[in-house]
Amino acid sequence: MTFSSLKRAEYLEEMEKQTFDLLVIGGGITGAGIALDAQARGLKTALIEMQDFAAGTSSRSTKLVHGGLRYLKQLEVKLVAEVGKERAIVYENAPHVTTPVWMMLPIYKNGTFGKFSTSIGLKVYDFLAGVKKSERRSMLDGRSTIAREPLLLTDGLKGSGVYVEYRTDDARLTLEVLKEAVNRGVLATNYTKAESFIYENEKLVGVEAIDQITGEKKTIYAKKIVNAAGPWVDSLREKDQSKKGKYLHLTKGVHLVIDSSRFPLKEAVYFDTPFNDGRMMFAIPRDGKTYVGTTDTNYKGSIKHPRMTTADRDYILNAINYMFPTLKLQVNDVESSWVGLRPLIHEEGKDPSEISRKDEIFLSNSGLITIAGGKLTGYRKMAESVVDLVLQQLSGNKKIPRTTTDRLTLSGGYVGGSAGFSQFVKEKVNEGISVGLTRAEAEKLVKRYGSNSDKLFDIIKGDKDEATKYGLSMEVYASLKYGIEHEMVTTLTDYFIRRTGALFFDIHWVKKWKAAVCRYMEDVLSWSNEEKLHQQEELERQLHDAVNPLEVKEEI
Repeated sequence: MTFSSLKRAEYLEEMEKQTFDLLVIGGGITGAGIALDAQARGLKTALIEMQDFAAGTSSRSTKLVHGGLRYLKQLEVKLVAEVGKERAIVYENAPHVTTPVWMMLPIYKNGTFGKFSTSIGLKVYDFLAGVKKSERRSMLDGRSTIAREPLLLTDGLKGSGVYVEYRTDDARLTLEVLKEAVNRGVLATNYTKAESFIYENEKLVGVEAIDQITGEKKTIYAKKIVNAAGPWVDSLREKDQSKKGKYLHLTKGVHLVIDSSRFPLKEAVYFDTPFNDGRMMFAIPRDGKTYVGTTDTNYKGSIKHPRMTTADRDYILNAINYMFPTLKLQVNDVESSWVGLRPLIHEEGKDPSEISRKDEIFLSNSGLITIAGGKLTGYRKMAESVVDLVLQQLSGNKKIPRTTTDRLTLSGGYVGGSAGFSQFVKEKVNEGISVGLTRAEAEKLVKRYGSNSDKLFDIIKGDKDEATKYGLSMEVYASLKYGIEHEMVTTLTDYFIRRTGALFFDIHWVKKWKAAVCRYMEDVLSWSNEEKLHQQEELERQLHDAVNPLEVKEEI
């Protein structure tokens, strides 16, 4: 199967022609995971997403495949063991989008963690999570801690625990899961909104969907429909008249990005905020930047466009300046930011403090299956539970096939496993240089696209004149053309936010290339003048909102 934005209309036509075993609504990590598992287990599957793939929560997380250390504090032993194992699976199946990083947990006098409890906790964590020998925790005294991360607050510092977390590119992980699903036969389109449901004898049999690009109405039929719409699951439950008992409670998480010239962090750090609010924060170095977050506030605003407020920004800056006191960061040091919503589950009649961060499956009388809550790290297990249920409902009491996704390499992940990845990068970077890329450009593409980088090198070999015509560098041209033809890039923000992460981590690069990228997309996707202006305005709005907070009074 192809996965090209040039063929979106064809895919939608194809969806109308058949009845699927399963239709997934929602193209975030949960929906993508369900589509892959279902198709791998023999179900004819389709997926529609109202915005772009991963445009909601799945491109706006802390970008960690957590090992679940925080759950140990709450004595959730089974959960720690499960997410630890899941983390290892994600790393093995997609080493190009998952990187082990050492995380430092500084221990302060009167802090959340004591030295003894941290040492024992991390040791138990290593055991439960099945952490390999080379990545097991170590305990450092105060002097060694400062030697390893000189920016830390020294006052009251007793030492630190150092353990491994796995950093990921959440949007690209979602895409690689989805691309693997498409490779196996899933039909998937972005910008396709489930407008209303179709029923026969009060049972759900299909969806009326609207193509958000053309405005055309599409009718898609399926034996089973899964609602995996993240923060939007309740709006679909309302359409199904099945929103009762439990409902979503949204909280907002904000991250700031600062150039490493202003925040030269050597080591990722997980630290207590200084506000006595029981919260902790991550500061993580990545590609010449340091990003810090997250906030955790109740949210009632626009689900589609959550914004950072002045209070959010100041809260994070104050936390940074307390924990790293020599930096003295100012407002104008913030290069970019992102805001994500966490869909948590609240039960009617329960206290708000009892809101659950776990995932749950809801079944409606019509047959709609809704999956809500959960974490990025648990996406594969969530998908397994949903597909188990779908298969049971479709097959009656027959034995259902077990999932195979725990050993299923994702798109781009054919790099010789985690152990072979660094050698793979070395060899492929040399290939990239031989087709005319600089070492830095080649490394960037190989690390981002993994084994799919061959396709980008083929584009470069064949199309040098085309790149020159539009004033694009070979690196930008190859990733853009590949994005349109193999990753369904449909808008400017698809490319600059979800496919490259550049609007968050290299905002100057976006400003440098936006005009040339727009010229190319305008021609290839046959945009009208009106469409081109709309695309440019949306990108400018995203660039503005990443740096400029909303001026509103709110509690943090």
